[in-house]
Amino acid sequence: MAVVLCLFSEGCSYQTQHSAEVVICNTADPKQINPIIATDAIAQDIDNNIFQPLLNFDYRTLKLVPVLANSLPKVKIDSLGRMLITFEIRKEAKWDNGTSVTAKDVEFTLKAIKNTSVNDEALRSYYDMVGDVILYPNNPKKITIVCDYTYMYGPISIGTNTYIIPEYLYDSAKYLENFTIKQMHDDKNVQSDPKMIAFAKEFNSDRFSHNPNYISGSGAYKFTQWITGQRVILEKKKDWWGNSFQNGNCFFEANASKLTYTTINDMATALVSLKAGNVDVMYNIKPQDFIDLPKSEKFASNFNAYAPLAFAYSYIGINMANTKFRDIKTRQAMAHLVSVEGIIKNVYYNYARQVIGPITPTDSLNYDYGIKPFEFNIDTAKRLLAEAGWKDSDGDGVLDKVIDGKKINLTIDFLVNVGSDTRKKIALIFQEEARKAGVEVNIVQQDYNVFLDNLAKHNFEMYVFSWVFQPGPQDFKQIFHSSSAQNGGSNFISFGNTVSDAVIDSIRTEMDENKRAVLYKKLQQILHEQCGYIFISAPEALIAINKKFTNAYPSSNNPFYWEAGFKSN
Repeated sequence: MAVVLCLFSEGCSYQTQHSAEVVICNTADPKQINPIIATDAIAQDIDNNIFQPLLNFDYRTLKLVPVLANSLPKVKIDSLGRMLITFEIRKEAKWDNGTSVTAKDVEFTLKAIKNTSVNDEALRSYYDMVGDVILYPNNPKKITIVCDYTYMYGPISIGTNTYIIPEYLYDSAKYLENFTIKQMHDDKNVQSDPKMIAFAKEFNSDRFSHNPNYISGSGAYKFTQWITGQRVILEKKKDWWGNSFQNGNCFFEANASKLTYTTINDMATALVSLKAGNVDVMYNIKPQDFIDLPKSEKFASNFNAYAPLAFAYSYIGINMANTKFRDIKTRQAMAHLVSVEGIIKNVYYNYARQVIGPITPTDSLNYDYGIKPFEFNIDTAKRLLAEAGWKDSDGDGVLDKVIDGKKINLTIDFLVNVGSDTRKKIALIFQEEARKAGVEVNIVQQDYNVFLDNLAKHNFEMYVFSWVFQPGPQDFKQIFHSSSAQNGGSNFISFGNTVSDAVIDSIRTEMDENKRAVLYKKLQQILHEQCGYIFISAPEALIAINKKFTNAYPSSNNPFYWEAGFKSN
């Protein structure tokens, strides 16, 4: 893969480029600041400035580029069919205590990820093939990661998902020092070792998720303050080792001396703050507000507005394990009650594009354009519900059915997180159309973190949400594989059977992109038919950035800009 670099203007030094502060508006606090256990996009954005992966996708070019590694990895398949992925860390890379980032830190990070008592279930599935590592005594910066089998996403997954953490800080008690990756991989009994459990208990604690004294990486910024419900502050490190690479890719553009992530969970209040100049950057702006913003002279004078198509999709999730939704016709009926075109027009104000699956429609090789979206049709929904055995037996206007010997009304608790008017509007539209088919929908708004907890526990009936993803090939194991419904992964809807699991497993090992495209389309067809997700749209990322900054370009990659790179005019 070609490496395309983001270049600064020649002849500029860090001192002449840096801006005093960039204030970013978020609708919620991060759940924690720990790149191994973080699951929400807000935390991941913050982590991206504190910690560094070996590789990442450049925000400007969307190409895979080396970050903590000094180049893209060397990959080969050995005689046993194992994939060997070799990285070498930049010789200049250092931790905050002045010591070098070494291959031992990479090995330690992999140990932390593979420790089954660590709360990183969503991440760990990407590492189930990692069986060993090779260290090089004559080169402490070099490491070869040995994968048991060929994994199409292996170099990218390990490179971009592995945010390296310092062993000296995160395992000062040396709990994991005498364990090897091979041991942890081969001998499952090792996972119950008291030292393994003791490490995980500490690592999962608030100390390594909230306390600035115990959160540190090799990135340009130091976490200095978190006031719950108000702000998280990162400050640029003095003499950061990466300053010498500022003419490299965008991840070495660290111009702001401070990054302040302000929490304003009410969008109206956030917009007032934006127009007043108290906030420099806002994303996920409501489409109606985005249309109206340029009408404000103050906004037009001080802000640029951008709308790149995001690597993301919105959807309505159905709990397939819930007794009400076991029948496929019931789930498909729900899809026929969703007016996607109406949602795109009236909720997104046409700042979105309809999708039929979890792959961006700009991916012409892998997106299945042959799948016809479910038609919004209340009569079709009624017919499917009748075929599934739902009828209004007591004349109260709500369909009912006897399931497992008990009469159950088709009354649905529909979860929406507080702070997202867009999702609430989608829920309200669905509520009204469902009512016409005899389906009662109760909209239940929950705090974002409570909402996420309930999804993870499968404690819901239906909900509306979205996923963001990286450029490049996609691995759907953590979202759609049945194993990810049982072990704390992100398969909230309990989707999956032997057929779909086999397709997902085959995608993971197929290196030929054309053969992989056939598998992607087969998975999209299964997802469409089974209807655990009602896919809505790929949204355009509606963002505003203060004109006082240069080098402030939009991106399709979440969070749709690289805030650390902003320079003051």
